[in-house]
Amino acid sequence: MRISVIPLLSGVLASLLFAGTAGAGVLEQNGPVASTKSPATNNPIYNSGKFEIKTCEEQPVQPDDLDAARVYLEFVVDCLNVSWQDQLTKAKIPFSKPKFATTSRAGVPTGCGKFPRGAQAVYCPLNKKITFLLDPGILSQATELFLFEVIAHEYGHHVQQLTGIMSTLNRRYKSQKAALAEVRKIELQAECLSGAFIGSVWRSLNRRESDLSYVIQAAYDTASHGKRVNIAYWIKRGFDQESPDACNTFTAPKSKVS
Repeated sequence: MRISVIPLLSGVLASLLFAGTAGAGVLEQNGPVASTKSPATNNPIYNSGKFEIKTCEEQPVQPDDLDAARVYLEFVVDCLNVSWQDQLTKAKIPFSKPKFATTSRAGVPTGCGKFPRGAQAVYCPLNKKITFLLDPGILSQATELFLFEVIAHEYGHHVQQLTGIMSTLNRRYKSQKAALAEVRKIELQAECLSGAFIGSVWRSLNRRESDLSYVIQAAYDTASHGKRVNIAYWIKRGFDQESPDACNTFTAPKSKVS
């Protein structure tokens, strides 16, 4: 029987990338912006087509095995590097690999402050580093798709950094409401980019459809990541289309990014 880990972890589907009410400060040192006046709404990555690389080898992993989970994630990051390098090359956007580290406790340095309690993983745009918390909650379900989806989501933030999409948050906001509206577009897009990668290599994973459904159904409403129905919508949209073309949350109706 599956017992959802989600109630124990407020950030299992995505990182708590931002603290406070706005992106200002954390994202002041942003990456190169794509050659367009509106990198978030009109970005070459949206025209890069489907992922052409269709395989990713999952490493053996068992519940409650910290070392095996670490190795598992390292191999998935390798897959993400290969697939996204190919995708960004097609879009004529310079590629660089993110740094990657795991931790067994919150509070460790990330480059953007200490690892926040309640998050499962974070991406710091200042040093282009993903930090993943391997705690008892997610380790207990290591054979499920959570590890795979969360790391693919965080890598989505790295893609947003490389493409200049993150630059949409390099401004001051009049209110918390306005700031969160932009943060949700970033987070839901990362969900979609995760789904697109997962969809592209799905046949090589030899998993059941219910594995993806379990992760999607575990989503829940948050102010920074949106309604669970929208999290599910963007993961599935990316998965079905296997392409970042599906993931332009910045031109989507408000109802899809709330």
